Amino acid sequence: MNDIDPALSFQISWSSQSHQGRVRQNNEDAFLGLMFDRQEMAFLGNEGEAKMDQHEFIFAVSDGMGGEKAGEFASKIVLETVIELVSREFHQKTQERKQSPEKLLYNFCQRIHERARHVSQFYDECKGMGATLSLCWMQGNQAHVIHVGDSRIYHLPKNGEIMQLTEDHTIPGRLLRAGKISEREARNHPYRSQLERSIGCEGTVEPQITAQTFDVGDFFVLCSDGITDGVWNRGIEKFVCHPPPYLADLPPAQRLVKEALDAGGRDNLTALVLQVCQ
Repeated sequence: MNDIDPALSFQISWSSQSHQGRVRQNNEDAFLGLMFDRQEMAFLGNEGEAKMDQHEFIFAVSDGMGGEKAGEFASKIVLETVIELVSREFHQKTQERKQSPEKLLYNFCQRIHERARHVSQFYDECKGMGATLSLCWMQGNQAHVIHVGDSRIYHLPKNGEIMQLTEDHTIPGRLLRAGKISEREARNHPYRSQLERSIGCEGTVEPQITAQTFDVGDFFVLCSDGITDGVWNRGIEKFVCHPPPYLADLPPAQRLVKEALDAGGRDNLTALVLQVCQ
């Protein structure tokens, strides 16, 4: 794999927020931001900005599921494993990478899946746990995406309409992609919360892997289904790119969480918004 082109002068800014919602007693969502180069890896705060010419970035959202507090364990274990693998495979051996981004991410996902399955099998409090994973690896002017479950990653190009990069691994998600139901019907489907694929489930897992080229002015949104249950796609685009005056002073991620809370907040809510700047 080629090194990052040093001529790229992009900057990236980000904001993030997670909220347990108005109904749930605990928060089974988790999110992560990492910046790394050949020498070091750093954790990113809830808000910030950094140059992209000498660094790579990983942003991820995970929504856990399971009885008692198994869901909380699941999302944390998934992201802790991401951190461990980035430290070993991405950060320390950047110059030695020989696999394609797609192959690297596929193997990455399998190892996260196996770790989650191992914990689920050997710890009683984690029996039956699982989690989504929606991860965006920003390298040069490419966003490499790996995804399992029904959390989402959107691309909002500066000149164009919002595009959902990830597929919902649910029955209504599959029916929607086949053109058999509408977005409204998918949102109200009785099986909308039942995942067909998840990290930690029995057997193997087949992640969705894709890539998206980006440019200055573009946004990316990573979010759990608590956000998309309360905010339609066109609302995500509006509140991120063209917020009304009552939201304009809030960071983009907080706008999405506030709107989803105001729409009911029945689930945990997590949003992570990235913007590519000059």
